[in-house]
Amino acid sequence: MSKLNLDKQESEFLNSTISHWEKEGLLDNTHAEKLRSSYEVKGFDWMRLAKYSFWIALACGIIAIGSLIINDTVIQWLQQLYYTPDIVISIIAGAAAAIFYYQGRKRERLFPEQVFSNEALIFTGVLFTACCIAYLGKSFDNGSGHYSLLFLLSVFVYGFLAWRMDSSLIWLFALISLGSWFGTETGYQTRWANYFLGMNYPLRFVVFGIVLVSVVYLLRSKKWFERFWELTYVVGLLYLFLSLWMLSIFGNYGSVDAWYQIKQISLYYWGIISAAVAGCFLWLGLKTKDAIAREFGITFLLIFIYTKYVEYLWDHIDHTIFFAILGLSFWLIGRKAERIWNIRSADDKKHDGVINA
Repeated sequence: MSKLNLDKQESEFLNSTISHWEKEGLLDNTHAEKLRSSYEVKGFDWMRLAKYSFWIALACGIIAIGSLIINDTVIQWLQQLYYTPDIVISIIAGAAAAIFYYQGRKRERLFPEQVFSNEALIFTGVLFTACCIAYLGKSFDNGSGHYSLLFLLSVFVYGFLAWRMDSSLIWLFALISLGSWFGTETGYQTRWANYFLGMNYPLRFVVFGIVLVSVVYLLRSKKWFERFWELTYVVGLLYLFLSLWMLSIFGNYGSVDAWYQIKQISLYYWGIISAAVAGCFLWLGLKTKDAIAREFGITFLLIFIYTKYVEYLWDHIDHTIFFAILGLSFWLIGRKAERIWNIRSADDKKHDGVINA
């Protein structure tokens, strides 16, 4: 029987789980040892290499297509293609997307272990879907400039495809399209003015992130949403915290010219609000054992603190002292994290030793 190859973190998790089951009497020593011998720590992360290789291959393919387009012969051909009706291009792109989706799903059934190859095909289908929707919009364009409707259409198209194909990758693009629709729709409603209901873009997306995260919490116990819950939660927190970070820098100013006229110290309250939100998520994550909330909380709390440190002190203290303080702070954080890690490792070893005894 071949052994299951796991990375170090996965192996440690299984060891801890099996030891816990032994302690609770759910497993006897014989079966526990049999389970431990069924897997091993892999030496090189070939899966990560495969993942990055496929992404690089896709990027190189896009660059190759871009290089091909600037060729004189291709430019002349594109000039002829320019007169092709938009609806025809939309239909061709839609057909190409359907082919890539079909091949991706087919390979998922036949070769489920080739995860990244299959995702590369689905990702290509996503790009052709975007092209299909864009040219469909051009074919029905009446000059209103209300192209946010295309992003809204993308939300439903990607959402339906993700649901039918059970694809997290396509669901991710549905969430990106949702944010794009919100940004462009609020801009269109104000004729692209600096403010929407008194909010600039970062503040709008703070509200958007709060709403999205709130909806995710409300749907947490719903079985039908279970497969996309974690990804939606992560994307919602990204919208929220990245917007808070931008808000802590630019405040609620709608233009760069207006922002240049004020002192950065005058925006201190936005930094306090952002840090407070991060602290609340950190506390919530620790209290409820929500690893996602905890990691976002501690990560962005540090980002907010160090952003303000750079903003307030970069032009006011000697750079030698600046980097000395910065380095010392990271050293103290690293030392504290190392101490916590050592304590937990010692506890795990002690726990395993008691079980094996």
